[in-house]
Amino acid sequence: MKKVLLASACLFALAAPASAADLAARPYTKAPVAVASVYNWTGFYLGIVGGGAWENASGDPKMKGGFVGGTAGYNWQTGNVVFGIEADGAWADVSASATALGITVSSKTDALGTVRGRIGWAVNNVLFYGTGGYAWIDNKLSVSALGVTVSDSKFHSGWTVGAGVEAFFAPQWSVKGEYLYRSLGGETYFSGLGAPVNTGTLNFHTVQVGVNYHFGGPIVAKY
Repeated sequence: MKKVLLASACLFALAAPASAADLAARPYTKAPVAVASVYNWTGFYLGIVGGGAWENASGDPKMKGGFVGGTAGYNWQTGNVVFGIEADGAWADVSASATALGITVSSKTDALGTVRGRIGWAVNNVLFYGTGGYAWIDNKLSVSALGVTVSDSKFHSGWTVGAGVEAFFAPQWSVKGEYLYRSLGGETYFSGLGAPVNTGTLNFHTVQVGVNYHFGGPIVAKY
């Protein structure tokens, strides 16, 4: 019996290498391809915006103050070039007043906004752009004397030009900083009272920041 067991063991020992050699080789598997995230700026977005404005005038007092409001826009991207259109409107408190001989005259911009084109250069999640278009303000002029105040409001239209930078900080969220120069045509106040006052052109510097939400998800995978 020992001889049979010993012979069987020898046969198994000799057959083992041959059986291992007969096993199929492990198939070659290619390492997974790395996926890079590339931002596509095309699409609709909504946001909030706020900042400060000050009048570009030689004398004092100059109108100055802040504003906050909303933004809506749409971008088209081709290659690295991004075209867009954007509109914004904001509540404002940009004002100045002067008193002489017991008479106080004040000017206050209660609202302002723009409708602008944008063109820029995208470097993945960062967009550098120039912008320009239509600008407007709603302004009120008030005169106070002997405890009586008379006010008149006018809508001023004009143009704006500027530049900014915008960057995604999350898949659908971006933050931007922007400078705009706004030039608004003059309007005549109090014409109905027989004492017309013409403001002449109103020019403002504005600096604003905003946060935008982009619909549809701007990230695409690049292999």
